[in-house]
Amino acid sequence: MERFFNYVGAKLAQYLSKPSSHYEQFSVLSQQQLVDTLRPCDLLLIEGNSRISTAIKYLTQSTWSHICLFIGDHNGEKRLIEADLVDGICSVPLSKYEGYNMRICRPVNVTDADKKQLLNYTIERIGHRYDTKNIIDLMRYLIPTPPVPSRYRRSLIAFGSGDPTKAICSTLLAQAFQSIGYPILPRQIAVSSSEEGRAIDNLVLEQRHFSHFTPRDFDLSPYFQIVKPTIEANFDYQNLEWKQ
Repeated sequence: MERFFNYVGAKLAQYLSKPSSHYEQFSVLSQQQLVDTLRPCDLLLIEGNSRISTAIKYLTQSTWSHICLFIGDHNGEKRLIEADLVDGICSVPLSKYEGYNMRICRPVNVTDADKKQLLNYTIERIGHRYDTKNIIDLMRYLIPTPPVPSRYRRSLIAFGSGDPTKAICSTLLAQAFQSIGYPILPRQIAVSSSEEGRAIDNLVLEQRHFSHFTPRDFDLSPYFQIVKPTIEANFDYQNLEWKQ
């Protein structure tokens, strides 16, 4: 029976990963602009064009359906780490997403030691795969725009088990950043203490569970800088050539 569920789950994952019928490119970023701008530990938000991407964009009410971590040079090639539904956690060339709409999110003031730990955390998990026998987790994406109230949509994103070896893209990177204590969208909670006989409520941060994150959360986070290569390259609108 387990073999049957693995087989059906694998076929379902392949179906959901197929590209949709059309994709409209708005981004004008070239590969060279990305190469010149990206730094290790930068995040690349992707507007995917697969069947599952359509469902994720609808459920999160966001442009972004996928997220990757830039790890820098490897054997003379710029590489990303991502969690893919079919291939699991893997390293892919930056050129894989040439022609996609994307956004760069950059963590700020991260120490060199924490950057190394962050990169090691994700690299050590290459080869981890999603357990495709959990086909119920995959079946929810067969309807690209399910009639679900907005307050329940986020709960449909997380895959069921919560097992860190079965990560999807946003949960992998949420775990990685939480491992170095870097905030994404933490909760603020009040903690009571006493000082000189007076009760004082202090606000402290509490991490959300890694399975509750979506690609959009890294874009919304106040702790990541949005980096735009055209602006980083001393953009001057007066030098543009327009069709008359």
